[in-house]
Amino acid sequence: MRRPPLPRPLVAGASVAGLVVVLTFGAAVAPSRPSGSSTTAGPGSTGAPASGIAGLQRHLHEQPSDAASWASLGVAYLEEARETGNTAWYPKADDVLRRSLKEKPGNDGALAGLGALAAARHDFHGALRYADQALRANPYGQRAAAVRVDALVELGRYDAALAAARTADARRPGIPIFTRLAYVRELRGEVGEARRVLGLARASATERGDLAYIATQLGELAWNDGDLDRAGREYAEALRVSPGHLSALDGRARVQAARGDVKGALAGRAELVRRSPLPEYLSEYGALLEKAGRPDEARRQYAVASAWTRIARANGVDADLETALFEADHGDPKEALRAARAEYDRRCPDPKVRQCGVHAADALAWALHMNGRHEEALRYARQATATGYRHPRFRAHLRAIERSLGAAPEDTP
Repeated sequence: MRRPPLPRPLVAGASVAGLVVVLTFGAAVAPSRPSGSSTTAGPGSTGAPASGIAGLQRHLHEQPSDAASWASLGVAYLEEARETGNTAWYPKADDVLRRSLKEKPGNDGALAGLGALAAARHDFHGALRYADQALRANPYGQRAAAVRVDALVELGRYDAALAAARTADARRPGIPIFTRLAYVRELRGEVGEARRVLGLARASATERGDLAYIATQLGELAWNDGDLDRAGREYAEALRVSPGHLSALDGRARVQAARGDVKGALAGRAELVRRSPLPEYLSEYGALLEKAGRPDEARRQYAVASAWTRIARANGVDADLETALFEADHGDPKEALRAARAEYDRRCPDPKVRQCGVHAADALAWALHMNGRHEEALRYARQATATGYRHPRFRAHLRAIERSLGAAPEDTP
């Protein structure tokens, strides 16, 4: 069988001015999209699937000095955690990735895996350090390059993230890099170019998982623009090529709820939390149950979300961002503010930096608002929307904060 051609760089041969035209687009992410996004190399990842864990374990029982297989097992554990939301896989991944380094010090596969693990635990400074070490060992490592872009994005260093994505695209192009280039551009408000380059990525994709991921990201762009029809079509396409794709299920449920199909949205949300009980999914399901007049069931979802956070912390995850958003809407505003401030300061420790990660800025704005500190909140809400990223929650938070100050809401980009 003739193999499909390898992906070509999206910017090969482009002039500096042409880069703006060719490269623009926009978790996981992420990651990857932030917070709930993939934290391994994302679509196109070469890590062993969950079904390969047993095979790798058997192989390593027979060949315990195989450093590459220890690294692959660590990545497989991370992928299992991503798919199930079970953070108990993180300590296991840590152990086997460090075993890989013991067998072969400095190997880029283990270092990239440790970077992905750090990102999954929301230690983005650590993720960046490991990614840099891995790229020094192997400048063409796609997983390390993807982790590096993800870490820079989460730290709000969007110019550096764009530069890192361009470098990765020139060295080893592929779907994980293409989609990260897209996300960076989306964060910068360049939605048209984000959509165009995702289209180029779709044209080069062959794997069902990649096609579903790209369709979902195109659905997210449409959702953020308020185009429910287009978003619905893209989520449906993602589910057609990869039934049960988690992010597409989430998107479809949002579209159904927005159209008034509460029954369909509730069914989709129930399936989503059954498969991946992440706080974001649980909170959305609880809010929908409340709207449907089922408060007792909603409280059960919120209780599970709180339990997930406690378990995640025990497994080394910094869950302050999830805590801040959850507590601001469903719990203790003071705890929300504590967590939001801690997360913001962790991601953006230099007070002289004018732009921090937009998700941390939005969470801090909302927590301040829920504590009645509206003028402080406005500063961070404007920071969260200043890049041109059109996240509906960010814009809704900004409008609510402006209204609380008696100001006419600004037209956010």
